[in-house]
Order: sequence, then C-alpha cells, then structure tokens
Amino acid sequence: MSAKSRRPPDLTMSLPDSPDPASTPDSPTYSRRAPLLRATSSVSVSEVTPLLQPGTSRRRSLRSTRHHNRAESWSQRLVTALTTDHHIRDHTRESKVPAEPDDRVWYDQFTSTDWVHDSIADAYRLKALRSRTDIRGRIKAFFDGTQGWILSALVGCLTATIAYAVDKSEAPVFDWKDGYCSKGFFLSEKRCCPEGGRCDSWKPWSSYIQIPHVNEGSVEYGIFILLVVAFSTLSCVLTLTTKTVVPSTYRISTLDENLGAPNLQESNSPNDVASPAQIDKPEVAPPMIYYSAAGSGVAEVRVILSGFVLHGFLGVKTLVVKTVGLILSVASGLSLGKEGPFVHIATCVGNIACRLFSKYDNNDAKRREVLSAAAAAGVAVAFGAPIGGVLFSLEEVAYFFPAKTLFRTFFCCICAALTLKFLDPYGNSKIVMFEVRYLTDWQFFELTAFIAVGILGGATGALFIKASRKWAQSFRKIPVIKKRPLVEVMLVALLTGVVSYWNPYTKIPVAKLLLNVASPCDAETRNDLGLCPADMDEIFPVVRDLAIAFFIKGILTIVTFGIKVPAGIYVPSMVVGGLGGRMIGHIIQWIVLRFPTSPLFGDCAAHVSGQSCITPGVYALIAAGSTMCGVTRLSVTLAVILFELTGSLHYVLPFSLAILVAKWTADFIEPLSIYDLLTNLNSYPYLNNKHKPIFTSDLADIIPRVRRERLIDISTSPLVSAESLREKLEILHQAGEIDGGLPIIRDDILVGLIPAPDLEFALDNLEDESNSLCLMASVTSFDSDDERGKDPTDFTPYIDPAPLALDIRSPMDLVYECFVKLGLRYTHKKTFVKYMRELEEKEGHV
Repeated sequence: MSAKSRRPPDLTMSLPDSPDPASTPDSPTYSRRAPLLRATSSVSVSEVTPLLQPGTSRRRSLRSTRHHNRAESWSQRLVTALTTDHHIRDHTRESKVPAEPDDRVWYDQFTSTDWVHDSIADAYRLKALRSRTDIRGRIKAFFDGTQGWILSALVGCLTATIAYAVDKSEAPVFDWKDGYCSKGFFLSEKRCCPEGGRCDSWKPWSSYIQIPHVNEGSVEYGIFILLVVAFSTLSCVLTLTTKTVVPSTYRISTLDENLGAPNLQESNSPNDVASPAQIDKPEVAPPMIYYSAAGSGVAEVRVILSGFVLHGFLGVKTLVVKTVGLILSVASGLSLGKEGPFVHIATCVGNIACRLFSKYDNNDAKRREVLSAAAAAGVAVAFGAPIGGVLFSLEEVAYFFPAKTLFRTFFCCICAALTLKFLDPYGNSKIVMFEVRYLTDWQFFELTAFIAVGILGGATGALFIKASRKWAQSFRKIPVIKKRPLVEVMLVALLTGVVSYWNPYTKIPVAKLLLNVASPCDAETRNDLGLCPADMDEIFPVVRDLAIAFFIKGILTIVTFGIKVPAGIYVPSMVVGGLGGRMIGHIIQWIVLRFPTSPLFGDCAAHVSGQSCITPGVYALIAAGSTMCGVTRLSVTLAVILFELTGSLHYVLPFSLAILVAKWTADFIEPLSIYDLLTNLNSYPYLNNKHKPIFTSDLADIIPRVRRERLIDISTSPLVSAESLREKLEILHQAGEIDGGLPIIRDDILVGLIPAPDLEFALDNLEDESNSLCLMASVTSFDSDDERGKDPTDFTPYIDPAPLALDIRSPMDLVYECFVKLGLRYTHKKTFVKYMRELEEKEGHV
C-alpha cells in the first residue's frame, strides 16, 4: 500500500474511532473493498438502537446498519433534503452514507469526527477536480468554490425567514391569554390597537364568556391560567415526539437538560471485561432517553461542532417540532426565551442545506464549517446583531474557526440581517429585538456603580447555575417528575400562570419587559409600566415593585430551566439582571437627588433634564449583560450585542467594564458556565480547548493495562478465526467502546490497527463466520490474485497499517496537544476528557 493510500494516523494506544470513507474520493484504500450491499435499516431516531439488547445473536452485528445510494442529481438532492423520512436521512449523521454502494456506514451514534481523515479526503477530491483542464472541468471547479457561499447565503435567508415566522406567530398567540381582536382573530394587541394601550377593537374573554355568579376578573384570571397551561402542555407534547432511546452500552449518563436524571455508574476501566464468556449474559442497564427539541440546544450544538455525533439533533423533524413548539412555549408566558433555540434552529437549517451539495454532505469536517456559520446566523436574527453573531460562533460554539470560516460566517450573518430587514418582523424597519437610545452621557463617579452592578450581575448568574443544579437534583428526582416530563411542565405552567397574572412586570413578554426596564426616562420614550418616577417620593415605590418582580422572575426562571419544551436562557437571564439593575439605578438616582450639593456628584442633580444625570435604564442594561455573562460566560460577544442594541458609543466602555468584572466574579463563584455544566453532567466527551489544566503526569496514568483479548496477535499466522475476532469485538462493545479498535501486533511489535466499526462490517459480510479464517496482514500470494474478485475474508483494506502511536511514557501535555491542535479522534479521548475533569476538580476549578 502506497503512502498516499494510507488512512489518517491514529493513536494505537487509544483505540481509534472509525474514519469515514464516505467523504473520500476514489483513493486506493477504499477502492479495494468487496462490492457487498448492506440492508437498509428501518430504525428511526426515536427507536431503540439494537445494541447489546437481550437476545442479540453473537453471529450478527450488535448494531444496526444503514445504506442507500447517493448517486443523485442536484434536483433530487433538493427534494431529498426537504424530506422528513428518517429512514433515508437524519440529522448530522444518522448514517454516514457511503459514496459508493460497496462502502460501509461510518460515523455511528456517539462517535467522533475524524478531522484529519476528512481533510485528507477533501484534498483528494480537490486534486481530482482541479486536474481537469477542459471547460467543463473549470466550470465545475468554479461552481465547487461557490458552494460554500451559496450555502451561507441560503442558510442566512432561511434562518431569518423562520425567525420572522416565529416572531409574527407567537405575538398574537401570546396575546390570546388576555383576549382577542375583533378586527381579526390572528392580530396581536399591538397591531389591533396601533395607537397603544387597549382599544375598543380588543375584546377581553369576559365579554365573550360569562359565568353566572362569577365576576369578570375571575373569568379573565381562569382563562389566563388555562391558556398558559394549555400552550405549555401542547409544546411539551410536541417536544416529546422527538424522544430518542439510547442503549446503556453507550456509557452516557444523561442526554438532555434534565440535570436531575440518574447517572449510571461507569466501570473504572474499560478493561473490566475479563473473558468473552461474560459477554453471553451481560447486565443490561436501563436505556437512556433524550429529547432533541427540548431546551435551547446550544450545549449540544457546541458538542456537535467539536466533532461528536449526536443523532436526531439537527434533522428535519427536530427543526419542525422545535419551531412550532417554540412558538407555543414563548406564547405561554413561561420564563424562557427564543434566542437560544434560534441557534439550534439555524444549525438544523445549515445541516439540512448541506445535503444539497455532496462536497458538504459527504464530509463532516466541511459540514461543520457551514454549521458554525449557521449558529452565528441564529444569534444574528435573535438579537438583530450580525457582528455579535460572528463573535458568538467564535467565542462559544465553534471548535475550529479558520479565517475562511470567519469571513463566510460574517457573510451568512449579513445575509440573515438583510433578509430580516426586508421582512420587517417588528413593523418598525428595525432588525434589533428592541432598540434604546441614551442621550445623556455617563459621569466618572458612576464607574464605581457600574463595577458594582457588574459584580452583582456576575454573582447572580453564577448563583442561578448553582440553584438550577440544586433544583434539578432534588425536585426532578421525584419518581413522577422523572418518569413523566409532562407533569413537570404542567406544574411549572400552573405556577407561572397563578403568580405572574397579578404582576404587570411578569405578565408581559420577556423581550418587552427588558425593553421597558432598559428604556430611559425622557420625553421621547414612552414607558408603559410606570418606571419613570416624577419626584423623589415615587422612587422607592418603583424600587419595591421591581424587587417583587425580580424575586418572582428569578424563581420562575430557575424552575423553568430544563423542562421539556423549547426554551432559551439568554433573555430571561437578562430580564432578571435588568430588574435588579433598574433597582440599583433608581437608588443611585435617589442618592444624587437627596444630596444635590455633594462635590462627588457635581451638577448631576441640576441636570438640564429637570431630574438628574442618572439614567436607570443604563444600569438595567448593564446588569442584564452582566447577568447573562454570569450564566453563559460570553464576554466580547455580549459587549458587542449591547452596543448593537443601543448604538451608543458613549456606553461601550461601561458595558465592557461591567461584563469584564462580571466574568471574573462568576468564574470565582462557579467556574462552569451553564453550557459547560450541561456538557459535563451529560457526559459528552467534549474536550474544552479554552482551558488547559496543569499536567504533571504521563500517559501511563490514564491508560489501563492492555489485555491479550484486546489484541490481535499475528505472530504465528496472518490468518485469524472469525469467531475469535467476533469475541474480541463483543468485548469492546460490552465495555461500551463502540468506536474502539483492536491493535494488531507481530512479535510484540505494533503493525496495524482495525477499528471496531470496520471489523464489525467485515464480519457481517462473511457468509460462514463460524468456519472462516480472516486475513489480517498483506500477503503477496493473496494480493496478486485481484482479477478473481475480492475475498470477503481479506480484512486488510480495513486495517490502518501505520497508526500514530505514542509511548506510554509520553507527557500528558503532548497528549493534550495531539487531541486539541491536531484534531485527532480516539476512543480514549473520552478517557482523557474524564481525566481532565477529575484533575480540574482536584485543582478546585469545577
């Protein structure tokens, strides 16, 4: 085998995941495979993957396989991309479908992308494409270069269109809890009464529904609670349709935002299986369940972009269910937002759009370039901040972000912003969620207050994470709540409806509440909630009302986070912080007016506005950003988003300073962001490349003793019985190493490695497994007889003859650099991630 035909290097000591020749051009490695077709599986994402289920035959594959042909025209790809048939397509890689009918399915559930292999595969593809010098070849090469830009523009436009549909749909549904418009049932209160306030065209439900001996207020209250519960329940029912059952063999503890789900105990070592005889009667732990449309999806998007395969999170069904469910959950009035789910929805759009071009459809590394741009477009349409969207992708979700991807992401966000500007969802020719303008500049003595607000906001965000974890690990451990997520949703909706109806701050939408608390008090700005006191005596009543709303909204946000509906945490956390910041702003305003002659304040109390130079809305917006920073640990992104929301150059420095202090404070109280917490508790093998622990050990500290049943020894003969190979494969599967591999040694020297998925595929293609001997090394007499056809017992095409190996005494820093900077993928990458987390816990960082 020539050097060019070799597959990308893997670490032998860490049992590599399977590479993906589906994205590979006609390289010699994959052209040697026997032309054997695989049966199409009828298993959908909502069904149990038959991995190590009771009664599984040892002569059959332990995992289902899928196959279909990709030889389609572009128009056929367009139709296929829009289909919801999960037997054909599903999510990031429900099945890594082969480019040739004799290739196998590659990326399986909970395995990792082989970045090196996909890069090499794309290089082969480009070389073959550019080798053509004729006109048709040049045209194809030019079209190939424009596909990324076409996808970026398409994803941006489609994301903005979906965001427009969500914004226009949830507004009238939200207002239905208070009544309806007589001019049109599907008109929101704002469109029904454009002058502001209630008008004659807006009819309360008490005018249509009258109950004897019950006053109108009680009828309105009852209908309000009923619709809150009904919308929430319907959203939850839709979300539960995206249920996916995962066999316990995958060794993933909990796979959704239910932080109170029980963690399954992992064995201390994947080598605990001592003999193949134990495989016959395995202990089957209860399966795990996740719902792809629940929560915000940002944590999962981040894990997917790091190269981890999660089936069902970016498919067509998830897109449809999440969009409709988001409309209902936001309209119900629960303390949640739609901004986080927009990131997930946009990533779904990007994943589906990639199916139009085989360049991205067959190559997961290329696909994730588009997904990074799509995630940025989600933030761009959520906040109307295209630059903030680019920085969000760079700072939060993207794992690998070269300059080419950066520029393409910026283009995607601009396309999304332009489309949103054209559609005009808010009816004011603006693309921002809300827009405030501060005409009064800040004073130097306010810097101390801004820093204090940043500290309090960061602390609030960190305490929110701790409170959410405690709530989930206590309340969600109740058997009824754990088994029936719908019950929890209904209880939270009932509590929200009962409590929020009587408070004007908690009854309105979270985006509108944030706009009101951040708005300045001037003649040009109208505040419908009475947040602009006319004199000193009115300040403390406003502070009292804000404190009540702060407490109610904080509690509701804590109990709402993690329920099984599409829900974001961005704006709710900003609202909680905004309420607290507005309180601080009014208190400082009172102090300035109480001591007008203090030299510290100068002439602030005698401001030309007639009140003071203090703008409480500024404190609200700074606190909103600081609290969101404490929850998500976004920094530069938040400062830019706040600037794009206000357009005030004067306040860039206060915004940045407060967010900086908030991040320091939150890291001190709770080192993990809300998405780091979800990633860790869900046991995703996400290697955080932003935080490197201090290593003082070597590779031997995390690599267990290698047992003979984990090796293929060809010292005496290159022929190995298929039965022994099946037993070794089952040992790997029983240990949860579905993406593991078996090193091949000769005279105690490493000569190759065969990944478990490749070995499984090869064994499944044997007609008589019990009597077959498999060739595990190249032999001249065998290789020279190619004209007679491919021998299914020849396993050499599946063997990596030159895997990258590290000495057992290699320093852990070298291992870290291999994983993070080289982008290699290995089974024991998960072991390495676990080791890093344990090390961080010992150092007090977690």
